[in-house]
Amino acid sequence: MPAGIINPATARRMATSMIGGSGFGSSSGLTLGQPNMMTYQLNPLDMAHSTADSDVGRVREEEFDSKSGSENHEGGSGNEQDPNQRPRKKRYHRHTQHQIQEMEAFFKECPHPDDKQRKELSRELRLEPLQIKFWFQNKRTQMKMQHERLENTALRNENDKLRSDNMKYREALSNASCLNCGGPTAVDEMSFDEQHLRVENSRLREEIDRISAIAAKYVGKPVANYPIVSPPITPRSLELGNFGGELYGAGDLVRSIGGPSEQSDKQMIIELAVAAMEELTRMAQLGELLWIPGIDSTYLLNEEEYFRIFPRGIGSKPLGFRSEASRESAVVIMNPTNLVEILMDANQWSTMFSGIVSRAMTLEVLSTGVAGNFNGALQVMTAEFHVLSPVVPTRESYFVRYCKQHVDGSWAVVDVSLDSLRPNPLVRCRRRPSGCLIQELPNGYSQVTWIEHVEVDDRGVHSIYRPLVNSGLAFGAKRWVCTLDRQCERLAIAMATNLPPTHDVANSVISCIEGKRSLLKLSERMVMSFCGGVSASNAHTWTTLSGSGADDVRVMTRKSVDDPGRPPGIVLSAATSFWLPVPPKRVYEFFRDEHSRNEWDILSNGGMIQEMERIAIGRETGNCISLLRVNTVNRNQNNMLILQESCIDQTGSYIIYSPVDVVVMNLVLGGGDPDFVPILPSGFSILPDGLNGEGGSSGSLLTVAFQILVDSSPNAKLSLGSVATVNNLITCSVERIKGAVASENL
Repeated sequence: MPAGIINPATARRMATSMIGGSGFGSSSGLTLGQPNMMTYQLNPLDMAHSTADSDVGRVREEEFDSKSGSENHEGGSGNEQDPNQRPRKKRYHRHTQHQIQEMEAFFKECPHPDDKQRKELSRELRLEPLQIKFWFQNKRTQMKMQHERLENTALRNENDKLRSDNMKYREALSNASCLNCGGPTAVDEMSFDEQHLRVENSRLREEIDRISAIAAKYVGKPVANYPIVSPPITPRSLELGNFGGELYGAGDLVRSIGGPSEQSDKQMIIELAVAAMEELTRMAQLGELLWIPGIDSTYLLNEEEYFRIFPRGIGSKPLGFRSEASRESAVVIMNPTNLVEILMDANQWSTMFSGIVSRAMTLEVLSTGVAGNFNGALQVMTAEFHVLSPVVPTRESYFVRYCKQHVDGSWAVVDVSLDSLRPNPLVRCRRRPSGCLIQELPNGYSQVTWIEHVEVDDRGVHSIYRPLVNSGLAFGAKRWVCTLDRQCERLAIAMATNLPPTHDVANSVISCIEGKRSLLKLSERMVMSFCGGVSASNAHTWTTLSGSGADDVRVMTRKSVDDPGRPPGIVLSAATSFWLPVPPKRVYEFFRDEHSRNEWDILSNGGMIQEMERIAIGRETGNCISLLRVNTVNRNQNNMLILQESCIDQTGSYIIYSPVDVVVMNLVLGGGDPDFVPILPSGFSILPDGLNGEGGSSGSLLTVAFQILVDSSPNAKLSLGSVATVNNLITCSVERIKGAVASENL
């Protein structure tokens, strides 16, 4: 046989050996639903950039939905095939009408079936799970294209109508004449409203010109393409999932949209930001005309009145999206200058609101402001917002943030989405003008008025969390303001120059201010690590182990290498969310009670809990950081302490804890660097169920999350025994918690 020619039989043997040796055909190792971490991380980017045609092409190659009818089953070109062998056509797998009807009906109820649902469908319809998966993928792509066509047609019609109206108005103005003399109309004879609009438009134009000049000064010459300012995606960032910088790389939405690429885009962004600032200011100032009082002293938006006052905005609401709008005010213990500095720094902002913002990034700074402050600062950002539960999808947004100081000295910071600049089917959350107005008060306090106004596709929210999300307590202004109030109190305590009171602790172990601040910093990192690892962020890959619905136990693995803040090795995280028929505050008090700790905490191991130190971090009695010692019969365990932070406000609460070594903790209490203390936080997030408000007999939504080091070697293989142990641990903990709640009749 001439060189380079491969016998078809040989080709089949080679293909069979390759499939059996690696990839999905291999049975070696435990992947927990992650066959290849690199594939998981990179595929969303490829899918976001591929066209609908290429998607269909790839599906056709899988042999399930092929309709070409002309390809050879063996592959290869016609010249390479045996001329004596009769070419065989590809087998077709056409779905029956019954199968299509069943999948269509299921798609209406759930367009994103999970593995269990796909397997159940495959059994009912006698199809392969991959056929089910590809059919749903194609169906979703088809629906997206239909929605985009409808929206584009509506926008095109609206644009044509506006152009026509504009031309008619221009002709009417050019032909206008005075009723008395027949001459051209003078400006002085215009109505008061018309003159006011001209003055307002002139002022806005001047502000746009001023911001444009500032942006040109700091940005410099126009550049054809502006790269995204983000760290490169390294192999470590794809493997580890640490809760610091590399984990929070750009998500699918950011990678597919990117930053502003042309000078015309920048001008549009500036105009959009100025208009958003004007809208936010007016929305904050308008009272009952625009805002309807709701339950628990909250305010909800009158949408009909809103669209009457702001008819244009950023366009009509996308199909299938739901509007959320709320307003909240509070007095916080921080001056406006420091508040603005935190809001305009993505790292400080995501740290302060770690329970709401899972990751944030500044893509491009268009202006840094003038006169040494943030007045006029303008930056393009992306952020992902979350609830502390793995069953509530996160909300990713691409927006511009604009900061301005008004003539009266007050400050305003506004966000508005840039999705209209680059429409993208991945967008599931759109921010209309949202942000806060900050007014200075005496003694370093500030009056903050916060407005949240978003349009979101929240069909992926689990049913037990839907009332909470719809009530506005999950992502609304009240949650932002309550978090801001707590964090300002915490920062004030951290900056205080006196030692904290002992709070009935017999012997305080903190002897210096540096020790107090180190302990506060360590606890802050513990809370951020917990919050960043318990939600359904795009940076995580959860695998469902057992249960049904909200009772699913979900796990994910991480490798920790060269991370001083985490023990090296394989870390297994497990989380589950469920409903309890008990008010949130009573559940919170149950977990804080040291006498009931043995009912749920395996770290206590039946021993007595001694509180060695407590630092109050707010005016609420339960908001504190505690250092606990477990006194057990086993002396080998007496070298372990438990660092715990407890926090509660009107929108929810949490108890987060982590074991720490006695020797290392002594260094921290002496003022040592807490960044080198390895911690693996576990804990509870407690939220109201949103059914009956916050009082009475309303229930609670509880999320339980554990992190366990299953192997100290980062290169070790994860065993099925380790997974089973963690699954049993969290399942037993949930049952013990439910039993304790029932027995004590909370």
